[in-house]
Order: sequence, then C-alpha cells, then structure tokens
Amino acid sequence: MIYDKRKVVIVGAGMVGMSYAYALLNQGVCNELVLIDLNKKRAEGEAQDLNHGAAFSPSGIKVTAGDYGDCSDADIVVICAGVAQKPGESRLNLLQRNTEVFRQVVTSTVNSGFNGIFIVATNPVDIMTRVAYDLSGFPAHRVIGTGTTLDTARLRYLLGNYFDVDPRNVHAYVMGEHGDSEFVPWSQAMVATKHVYDIFRDNSDSFNIYDIEKIADEVSNAAYSIIEAKGATYYGIGMAIVRITKAIFNDESSVLTISTKLNGEYGIKDTFLGVPTFINRGGVKRILRLDLTPEEKQKLMNSAHTLDESYNMLSVDLDRSKKMALK
Repeated sequence: MIYDKRKVVIVGAGMVGMSYAYALLNQGVCNELVLIDLNKKRAEGEAQDLNHGAAFSPSGIKVTAGDYGDCSDADIVVICAGVAQKPGESRLNLLQRNTEVFRQVVTSTVNSGFNGIFIVATNPVDIMTRVAYDLSGFPAHRVIGTGTTLDTARLRYLLGNYFDVDPRNVHAYVMGEHGDSEFVPWSQAMVATKHVYDIFRDNSDSFNIYDIEKIADEVSNAAYSIIEAKGATYYGIGMAIVRITKAIFNDESSVLTISTKLNGEYGIKDTFLGVPTFINRGGVKRILRLDLTPEEKQKLMNSAHTLDESYNMLSVDLDRSKKMALK
C-alpha cells in the first residue's frame, strides 16, 4: 500500500456508491477515485459528471471509470455492489443473492493484486463483510463493514433534536446487527460528559425517560421508513463511508461502530457485527470494550446469534481454508 496515494476504488456505481463518491469529492478526501460497474457506460457518465465539479472541490481529485485491474494499487476498495433492497424486505433476505455477487467482486479484486483495505456497504452488511473476509483470505483488520455507523449517526441526530444540543456532543452508540436485532446500550449514552439518565433525573419537567425507547425504535425502523418513502437509502450511508475513509487515511484511531470480527470480546467469537472500534491507517486497530449491563450483553449475544444463524444457512462454499493464503 502506498500511503500517500489516497486511491479509492468503488465497486457499484448505484446510488450508495455515487453518494459516497459525491461526498468524497466535496470533502476532498482522496486524490484518485475509480468507478467500477457492470454497466461501464454508466460508470463513465458518472465519472464525467463528477469531474465537471472538480474545480469546486477543496482539493484535486481525478475520477475515472475503470475495471478490476485498477484495484492493484488502491488503498481502499469500497464494495457497494449488490441487488437492491425491496420495500418491506429484511436485510437478511438479501443474503443469498448478494453472496453470489460478492464471489465475483471480491475474487476479481484480490486477483488484481490488491493489498489494501476492503470497506463493505452492501446489505446485509455484517454478513456480507464476513463473506468478503472469507472470500478474500485477508486478515480481519483489513475487512471492514459499515456496521452501525449510520444507525449511530441517526441516534445522535435524534437525541440531539430531543435534548436541543449539537449531535456532535452526543456520545451514544447503536450496537449489534445493522438490522432488526440492533440495540442501544443506554448505559453508555451521554451528552457531553453527563449521562442521559442524569439528565432525565435533573430535568424531569422537560424530558421523559420513556422517550428514549421511542427514539431507539425510530432509529431501528429508519431504513424501512425511508425505503417506503423513496425506494432506497443512500445519502446517510454515503457520508458514513466517507467518515470511515477519513479515519483510515488520516490515521485517526477514531472510534466508530463499524462491523468487525470479534475474537472473544463480549463472549463472542468469529461473528462480524457493529461494535465501537478504533480505526486507523491499517484498518481495525482494536475493539473498544464497553462495560455493558448484563441485559445489554445478552442483547449483543442475541444479535450475534441471529447473524450466525443466517450466515450458516449460506449454500455456497465460503471455507477460508480453501481460499488464498493470508496477505
């Protein structure tokens, strides 16, 4: 990996991939951006359109349409390819179809000589990240899923509105599956340095502790609501991927709730799911272990069990021992 190159390849020039690309351009995050899509003409049109706005970007960036050979010297490959989620469809129902898509995408990327970091955005993202890990043969710290980064951003936005405070001063997480079994560990939720439970205690005339569960439900159902209204979600997740990308390129050691492989943390092993994790130039630095309550630990275990059950139902060969050696 050439650390000063800042080259990103996006596989999948749909709405998620292009929302990410547009945010990259506006924030000047990378120097070179390559778009890969089955519809090469579309990728070429998207590249041309983005380049026409390059003069307004805070830094120079070259955007091209390419192929998997362009992954060979990339720092990051972001996988946004996959079949679309239908209104009312669970993320887990997408699993089998998207696994077949990943077989082509991941294998072609690795065969190019790519030696960087995978970021997976395709749903169901926790399982698809595990699939990418299995198919690539890469070490787990270099295969990252977007996890519950967007869910966490939604939570902080809603809590910010509720408490009338800048969401950037809200410190709370959504953990577990990016989906129906996700949960908010309220034992860890704070505004600045004050716990939300203390805010409720000290401001009982203004805030009701029962409202936070309504907020948690709104976060969990946000994707379904947006899909029903406009068919898909893409702006928020595009910006979430940019946030992960910046943490990598800037070697930040920032804590983000990405989907990563647990190795005994919280009593969970081998499952990929969203937990607060330090991210730096090498990918996953380490998982931040929170002091969860027994009830919260059980919710995380239940989420891991849900993901394991779905992963184990895959009817394709994902045995890492049959894949390439670790990079």
